[in-house]
Amino acid sequence: MEINDIIKPENKVYSRPKLLTDNHMHYCPGCSHGVVHKLIAELIEEMGLEEKTIGVAPVGCAVFAYNYIDIDWIEAAHGRAPAIATAVSRLYPDNMVFTYQGDGDLAAIGTCETIHAANRGENIAIIFINNAIYGMTGGQMAPTTLLGMKTSTTPYGRRVDLNGYPLAITNLLAQLDGTCYVTRQSVHTPAAVRKAKAAIKHAFQNSLDKKGTSVVEIVSTCNSGWKLSPVESNKWMAEHMFEKYPLGDLKNE
Repeated sequence: MEINDIIKPENKVYSRPKLLTDNHMHYCPGCSHGVVHKLIAELIEEMGLEEKTIGVAPVGCAVFAYNYIDIDWIEAAHGRAPAIATAVSRLYPDNMVFTYQGDGDLAAIGTCETIHAANRGENIAIIFINNAIYGMTGGQMAPTTLLGMKTSTTPYGRRVDLNGYPLAITNLLAQLDGTCYVTRQSVHTPAAVRKAKAAIKHAFQNSLDKKGTSVVEIVSTCNSGWKLSPVESNKWMAEHMFEKYPLGDLKNE
């Protein structure tokens, strides 16, 4: 076989998603956001939803998703993405509407909006990036920060008596009648990436099928905030984060 036969378009097994823009990503090396962006772009293309998808991104590292995925976006105030997504989904019921949020946004500032939108069973998909820290604003403690974990606001480690317990909000959302699918995934290995993609696809399809609220938590790294290399961050996540936030489906109806 000639090399020209191998590189023919019909023999291509991988290509960059067309919906990813040429903008230079600002994320730190090793950040999980870029991988999840790629999966979302791939799925929207594969499902033929380029003209039917509306994303809602609030404040935090997640807000810049509109720079990288070429679909219709709305920027929400900090924590308010599920409220905005509720309005969009009700006004445009034929569209696939999803939010893209971090843990400080979804599990702290936006806890109210998140819980009540999910409890109402709004036909939206929530993509939740949980790296257990406020990554954009200086590495402060988040609701999901582990006990003993050092951050800029817990320099000696998170303490129960002072800071309370880590909030596994995905477990709470799985208890609500309005959620149809709640899962926890990661993107730290090729196998995990494939599982995460399947989970996001299922959530998107649920939104189209009007089944209620789907939540896909992606347990992620923040090597800058954690003060670790990308490789060390993945190892630390597997050794510590997965114990508190185990991967797998919590609800699938």
